[in-house]
Amino acid sequence: MAIRIVRLGTPLAAAEGVRLGTVRRPPRGVKKADYARRDYFDAWLPELSRSAARLLDALARLSRDANFAVGCYGENYQRCHRSILEQLLLEHGADVAANRS
Repeated sequence: MAIRIVRLGTPLAAAEGVRLGTVRRPPRGVKKADYARRDYFDAWLPELSRSAARLLDALARLSRDANFAVGCYGENYQRCHRSILEQLLLEHGADVAANRS
């Protein structure tokens, strides 16, 4: 099992599992009922937009038994906080999938 680091709004990968949105604000102009249908996220977890050690530990433990994805909207991975999030998850012992979007 593993965590995928993804760009919100991109198509879900096969066996991606639950997608968690780690942005401070939900997508503009999108109804709450459409977040999952439009591949933004299944659950909104804005607390992860800033690092939280206990939450990172919990996600790292979950990654050993479940597939899920965390992501934000940034187009350029290197300029987006998901690159930092990936590093923090790895430091907390998470199983992170090699491919990212």
